Amino acid sequence: MKINRFRRKITILIALVILAVIFCYFENNALVTSKYTYTTNKINSELNGYRIVQISDLHNKEFGRENKKLLNKVDAMHPDMIVLTGDLVDSSHTDISSALRFVKKAVKIAPTYYVTGNHEYALFQKEYQTLKKGLKAAGVIQLDNKAIKISDHFYLAGIRDQRFEDDGELSQYTDDFETASDQVIKEIPKNAFKVLLAHEPQWLDRYAKSEVDVVLSGHAHGGQIRIPLTKIGLVAPDQGLLPKYTAGIYKKNKTTMYVSRGLGNSILPQRIFNRPEVVMITLKYAKR
Repeated sequence: MKINRFRRKITILIALVILAVIFCYFENNALVTSKYTYTTNKINSELNGYRIVQISDLHNKEFGRENKKLLNKVDAMHPDMIVLTGDLVDSSHTDISSALRFVKKAVKIAPTYYVTGNHEYALFQKEYQTLKKGLKAAGVIQLDNKAIKISDHFYLAGIRDQRFEDDGELSQYTDDFETASDQVIKEIPKNAFKVLLAHEPQWLDRYAKSEVDVVLSGHAHGGQIRIPLTKIGLVAPDQGLLPKYTAGIYKKNKTTMYVSRGLGNSILPQRIFNRPEVVMITLKYAKR
């Protein structure tokens, strides 16, 4: 009888371990899509339904061989634009080749734009330059402290990670970041629709001062562990415990910021109640 009880306990324990392993794998690898609609009268009717797909914090992770699952999911969204909001690579296990294989296929789906994250900063200089040249060769448009016209009344801008200097060399934190978004946005006509790519969400107050309409950000990894049925994440880079900006929509004055939970992990290897996320913003035209 005691042997049978012992066997039952072992069986239950093994079953619980197996379920835990399956759950952890699912949380790290089962892609989810978050879809939002942004309504504005600043665009013309031709941009009604325009789709922006955001990829953030990939950290060299692969979903399927050479990211086939991720690319298929992005392709199925029929994006008009793909934006990469930093940490395409991971500084602790850098694989430039993997990152470039991904972007070479992404640009075939839609025009692709990119800004640096803190993990690009943490690369060795030679690795970063290899990544930068590879992105350019693949056709990715890097928007570190730059703005470009997408169509009439629609401009896309980006700011680099705050640790980069103007020439792309690596540096320490610089005061330049304090006014970077202002300087970039000044290049854009005042009444235009402005979307800003910025890796780190904790600077929302600064972005809002620039009066951009939309900010697309990442960096927080969704708070890594999210409390079910709430919007609370436990920890995020540069925000610490119980961070303010982890995932979803945040508004400040006239600025709306969308924070992606991202796709990969860096220091902490496991997501909980926080599946890897691809974000899609659909623009909706509103009559003036």
